[in-house]
Amino acid sequence: MNLSVKSLFLTGLLLPLLIQSSIAQTILPASQSISAKLLRDKIAGGWAGKIIGVTYGGPTEFKAQEKTYDEPITWVPADVISSLEQDDLYVQLTFLMTMDQYGIEAPSKKFQELFAKAGYELWHANVQARKNYFDSIFPPMSGHPKNNIHADDIDFQIEADYIGFMCPGMPQTSNRIADKIGHVMNYGDGVYGGVFLSALYSQAYFENNIRTLVEKALQALPAKSEYAKIIHDVLVLHDHYPNDWRAAWTELEAKWGTEHICDAGTTSNIDAKFNGAFIVMGLLYGEGEPLKTMEIATRCGQDSDCNPSNVMAVLGVIKGFSGLPVDYQEEMRKMGDSLFIHTNYSFNKAVDQTFKYAKELIVKNGGAITSKEIKIKTQVLKPLAYEASFPKLIYDKTVKVNDQNGWTFKGNWAAFNKDNPKTKFSNHAGDEARFDFDGTGVSLNGNWFKDCGQADIYIDGAFDRTIDTYFFFANQTHNNMDLYHITNLKPGKHTLKVVVKGTKRAEATGENIYLTKAIVFKTGSKRSESFKFSFQK
Repeated sequence: MNLSVKSLFLTGLLLPLLIQSSIAQTILPASQSISAKLLRDKIAGGWAGKIIGVTYGGPTEFKAQEKTYDEPITWVPADVISSLEQDDLYVQLTFLMTMDQYGIEAPSKKFQELFAKAGYELWHANVQARKNYFDSIFPPMSGHPKNNIHADDIDFQIEADYIGFMCPGMPQTSNRIADKIGHVMNYGDGVYGGVFLSALYSQAYFENNIRTLVEKALQALPAKSEYAKIIHDVLVLHDHYPNDWRAAWTELEAKWGTEHICDAGTTSNIDAKFNGAFIVMGLLYGEGEPLKTMEIATRCGQDSDCNPSNVMAVLGVIKGFSGLPVDYQEEMRKMGDSLFIHTNYSFNKAVDQTFKYAKELIVKNGGAITSKEIKIKTQVLKPLAYEASFPKLIYDKTVKVNDQNGWTFKGNWAAFNKDNPKTKFSNHAGDEARFDFDGTGVSLNGNWFKDCGQADIYIDGAFDRTIDTYFFFANQTHNNMDLYHITNLKPGKHTLKVVVKGTKRAEATGENIYLTKAIVFKTGSKRSESFKFSFQK
């Protein structure tokens, strides 16, 4: 069978079924053994890789959108010290602090609470989960698409590493833990991103063939999820373009590049599955070589600090700390006891605690630890239940508040200031803003400030809920945030109405409601559903 026909044959649902069948027929050993020294070395390698990769790609983050990053990359190993202020690290270290305080089986609300109250800045699904905590919306609803328009974003994907690190050879255990914690801030593909990465790490302790490792990790996901489908596409593209990652990137971008809900209508794509595809591209085309792997994951663009961080963490587990380049090891040792911001964790402590939790989980899941070896009971990996955050939802248009097409205002609404007429605000009870649209969903955008108050939302004349737009946590405020959204409306014309209440929570310094734009969605077939790669006839 020629390669083009083979690539066509393996697309759609057939490839995941073939992979599942192949792995199902493999006779699994009852247990796998590893020495304590090697286990700790691999854990250290994973954490070091995470730190190294995020600093490698840090200066390029979102500088290449809908294109590859082709500028020089000037990273040197000494740059690892800058990781101390990276959200890729400090969020999941807070989750380790949660386990330290409340136990390895701490309830998901405690994970949300500790990172919501932490002093560092957050963005996207994480910052919405933080706000949801202070609005008394707790897991799993804090990550649910009803309460978090960022449900499919990359957040959990970049902070689930520790789960895989502490589940050596136990992917079903990592699945269970990731399912619980992932719903703090994400849902559907957003959760699957962290689940997939955790499964990669878990199985990288005993599998060093990258292709096989990716195929095994895919078993953690429901085959019909878009996350699983895009990773299968990367495998198909790698088969067809085994030596040309840029050709594979071009085809992947054409098929999937615009299918995201967060930041819809912009070139920025922080979607978990899309960036997850770049992780797999880096791993496949990097061929196990650290610099080459990080460079490809970085040059794929978009969230290009997170993706090299993940690929290097996978290589770190495979190779172990002792297998990393010597100059990488030296710089990691230098920063070994430096604390990550707003945590009590250093690199050395992360390794120690992960090693401790790994041993606890091994014993808890039927393994055994002796002076000579650690035996890990083999687990059969089963996929999570299927979830879809925004099925069939497609971006239609963005309408700013200073655009007369759809917006009408009643009362004392004014421009935020003379230099920013694109934002309107009011603090007078009873003032109304109305937006008429044709579609099946809408996102109302505005600002989260410390002088913000509350408003009532009506859809087609019926009261839906009250929103509270106050935000001043970790001394952070936000512009152009999703204040309210609704999807799954019947196709046709609808009216969104905002009524200022003139009320606020106790800590707010004002009752202002700031509005910037509305984003309209419709329901239909996505491009990826019918798209064919250039070699598929």
